[in-house]
Amino acid sequence: MDTPPLDGTALNGPLNGVPNDTEVLIVGAGPTGLTLACDLARHGVRALLVERAGTLFPGSRGKGLQPRTQEVFEDLGVLDRIHAGGSAYPLMMAWENGERLGTWDLIERGTPGPATPYADVWMIPQWRTQEILHARLLELGGRVAFGTALTGLEQHPDRVEAELTAADGGTRTVTAGYLVGADGGRGAVRRALGITMHGEEVDPRPALVADLRVEGLDRDNWHVWPKAPGGALLLCPMPGTAEFQLFAQLEDGAPDTSAEGVRALVAAGTHLPASAVTEVRWASDFRPRAAVAERFREGRVFLAGDAAHIHSPAGGQGLNTSVQDAYNLGWKLGRVLRAGAPESLLDSYQEERYPVAASVIDLSTGLHRAERDGSDDRRARRGKDTDQLDVGYRGGPLTAERRPGLDEEALHAGDRAPDSPYREADGTARRLFELYRGTHLTVLAVDRDLPALPAGVRGLRLDGGHAAEAYGPGLFVIRPDGYVGLATHDAAALPGYLAALGAR
Repeated sequence: MDTPPLDGTALNGPLNGVPNDTEVLIVGAGPTGLTLACDLARHGVRALLVERAGTLFPGSRGKGLQPRTQEVFEDLGVLDRIHAGGSAYPLMMAWENGERLGTWDLIERGTPGPATPYADVWMIPQWRTQEILHARLLELGGRVAFGTALTGLEQHPDRVEAELTAADGGTRTVTAGYLVGADGGRGAVRRALGITMHGEEVDPRPALVADLRVEGLDRDNWHVWPKAPGGALLLCPMPGTAEFQLFAQLEDGAPDTSAEGVRALVAAGTHLPASAVTEVRWASDFRPRAAVAERFREGRVFLAGDAAHIHSPAGGQGLNTSVQDAYNLGWKLGRVLRAGAPESLLDSYQEERYPVAASVIDLSTGLHRAERDGSDDRRARRGKDTDQLDVGYRGGPLTAERRPGLDEEALHAGDRAPDSPYREADGTARRLFELYRGTHLTVLAVDRDLPALPAGVRGLRLDGGHAAEAYGPGLFVIRPDGYVGLATHDAAALPGYLAALGAR
């Protein structure tokens, strides 16, 4: 689980090489910050990503990538590596008194189709996801300044002044056009802004998560001891490693995260002896909590990921929602800084992502409490409700539905743009996701003439076939993050909408 080697483009220690100014300063090199940095690099935006720790996060905590996040990672050019480094979720195996009680499936399995190429959640340790994103960032010419903390910020009408402090105590003030706090629920950015989080304790019991090596268990199942003291204890084999992820809750008190404490916890909750735990690679404790920041933007500073919202781990929503925060914000910053879109486009980040965060918190909290209380319906809800393919922005500030009389189940502006196979004029087989991949706007004409488009906007006309079934007839503007912005029958509606996103 080594992180990528630090080279000339990945800074560490003193502030040598850290620029005095940047267009976007990102604080926190977790999945959120790395995704945003990759997306901005694709747009050609100068971004500096700083991380107070000396390396990438070493644990497996957020291990499930939902289908929608896999689509995001396909667009960013990392999905092949994500799939190579992970696996499908294994069946759950329950134990009692050292005896196997049988298996069941935690998730409702889906079937890939032409509109949804990824139907199931994919398991991969968080540290490996971050390694892959970090490697992609280096390929795109970006870098991370490790061992560099934000210790102060001051906003001005046209810039943000950020004080950075290195591990050796050296400081530097960096000027940025915008700053994004992706530094977690206890991060420095939200505290510096004075933005509070409102929420609740999901479960009063403390929890522990750890990566460890265990002898005496097969790696074909996710093992569960439902009657362990304090609540169920789980050991999940991490794909591509020799490790298991441990999750356990205690009745009370602070969990002992030392190696001996973890061994004792496993021995108390399973039929395995403490000696079966041969190595503890990483451990952390927490109390399940759900909270959301009162706002996601203050002037030129934005909050994303856990800095904006905190979830119960149930349902695997936290990391996925965080990645999609970055994906939503990245193209908007790119269009403002590179395409000449009005700065007011950035107001839509709060308006679009806040309702999503609130909805996801309700879902994950409900799943956690259903599990805690032994509800029988908890398994079926891990499928369509959690895959995030239905997350969208109907009624949002960038949504313009201009086709009257649509059924509620039909594709609307604000919805995720489905994938679809098609053939080019020469017969070459393609997918719409290939057409959408990148930082551009796309106009899809389905059973309609394709009008002339501004420079930098891609266009495609498709008649009949699967696209006609998935989209219906009309003209569709597809945003860089893969959502339908405008849906209309009237080509005259296109220029004004495209101009508002910087395409003229």
